[in-house]
Amino acid sequence: MRLPVNDEVLARVERADIPFNRYGLDRFGCSREVIAGGFSLLKRLYEGYFTVTPFDIERVPDTGRAMLIGNHTGGLPIDGMMVATSMLLAHEPPRIVHAMVEKFAQDVPFISTLFSRSGQLTGLPEHARQLLDSERLLMVFPEGAHGTGKLYQTKYELVRFGTGFMRLAMEKKAPIVPFGFVGGVEALPTIHHAKLLARLANVPYWPVTPYLLPIPRPFPCQIYYGEPMTFEGDGTESDDTIERYVEQVRSAIRALIQRGLKARGDD
Repeated sequence: MRLPVNDEVLARVERADIPFNRYGLDRFGCSREVIAGGFSLLKRLYEGYFTVTPFDIERVPDTGRAMLIGNHTGGLPIDGMMVATSMLLAHEPPRIVHAMVEKFAQDVPFISTLFSRSGQLTGLPEHARQLLDSERLLMVFPEGAHGTGKLYQTKYELVRFGTGFMRLAMEKKAPIVPFGFVGGVEALPTIHHAKLLARLANVPYWPVTPYLLPIPRPFPCQIYYGEPMTFEGDGTESDDTIERYVEQVRSAIRALIQRGLKARGDD
């Protein structure tokens, strides 16, 4: 199925930092046509449904390898889609974000193909290394599925971060840009997990909302980008050292979330 393409989106995709060949593909199998079609749809959600506002997006490097590290919210990957859209539509120059997706997504018909053709690869260390070696912009949510699965009553609390992203950033000398995503929890307020439905769908959880359906509501969202962070070392440091560095990133993300909540009056 071919998605309709917005001319503005196509122009920005063609200006972005992916070297497509004459067939419109790159070395990872990313398709210019699929990316342009997908972001044409996301543009409508970004501008007219979630009315996303990015702050300090210029802090993300214009070129070269970097890692976007942020909080996971909202029951569905609304945050990842909107962050990626902000980097294409609001960052100058436009950049394509590559996300590390959960392994279960690769078993879902159509979705798995769409993800791979749009540059969203299974969250394996070798994939991440290859993308950074190619000077791409990588997005990782260290909370994993536990982050999107948070219930509404915990809202913007951060669960435990994995440490793999930090070892990878240090190994590849990639700056980390923290971000705080605000609004995703309210767009899809998850009050319960339907375990039976999750097993039937072969997904980690099935979000149940006050209105039952796991469909996001229109709700204004904000993305707060922080200053790039770099850490000395090669990624083979002790667990204690890595944990200390991870906590610095976690604290930066928490501060960005608090900034966003304060800005909208949620002290």
